[in-house]
Amino acid sequence: MPVRPVTAQTLLEMKRAGRAITALTAYDYPTARLVDQAGIDLILVGDSVGMTVLGYESTLPVTMDEMLHHTRAVARGVKRAFLVADMPFGSYHASTDEALRNATRFIKESGAHAVKIEGGERRADLVRRMTDAEISVVAHIGLTPQSIHRMSGYHVQGRSMEAMESLYADAAALQDAGAVAIVLEGIPREVAAEVTARCAIPTIGIGAGPDCDGQILVFHDLFSLTFAPPAKFVRRYADAATFFGSALERYRTDVTSRTFPADAESYHLSREVAAQVKTLGVHPDEGVAAEDLAQSEILDDPLEEFRKLVPTGRG
Repeated sequence: MPVRPVTAQTLLEMKRAGRAITALTAYDYPTARLVDQAGIDLILVGDSVGMTVLGYESTLPVTMDEMLHHTRAVARGVKRAFLVADMPFGSYHASTDEALRNATRFIKESGAHAVKIEGGERRADLVRRMTDAEISVVAHIGLTPQSIHRMSGYHVQGRSMEAMESLYADAAALQDAGAVAIVLEGIPREVAAEVTARCAIPTIGIGAGPDCDGQILVFHDLFSLTFAPPAKFVRRYADAATFFGSALERYRTDVTSRTFPADAESYHLSREVAAQVKTLGVHPDEGVAAEDLAQSEILDDPLEEFRKLVPTGRG
């Protein structure tokens, strides 16, 4: 049966029907295939790739080229999920024209279905311009990692009355501008619930409580592959770090003890070729190279020796 792909309209219908939306990040082809085949509705190629895969201290150094590279890899593994690409820091901040060019590249060159940008009311005009250009936009408010310096670190947002009202205004402006969904990150559960109730478009929470229309986590957080203590909102579903570490230790032990590869994991000469080599007085398992045979065995008549190795009518 053909797979019915998830679209922005699908996500909207899920919100209206009260069906929870599942979302995860992915950064390469194999993880994208696993996530997609698990039935996850939305896959985000997040700029968190900078910290989880590229080893940066934050998301800020991630470039357009790096994001396009990873989005293309993920797109090759996606058959069903709605694929969203993060626009990295600096790719949409200088001018609207530059932002449109960069967003277009994600859709045209990498296979993304939508782009994600951080920021509230101040991004509404940009969201409107992108929407007018046929580019679907997922907005992102609350704790926005690209604003780490302005926020003085990763802190929960929206805890005061003023901050709450600001978030409500952000969500309304982004929805009116045409955003197809809004990521709510690092805000109190009560505030996220109110934003979700006020919005006609889906909300996707991360550290925003269970009342959002959907939830997203970073793939590497899910499997304990971040090599750091998890945030409060992270639930780890498997310990892949221990699993991989144990397997790597066994591999190292097998190689150093010379139990890998075994004979069954090795290639062998055919019986015919092995017999031909034996006629020269050399056993295959003695490890004599073909070049050494040529020098030691072919003495006076090279053609005659060739006939011995290649029987008449063959080769």
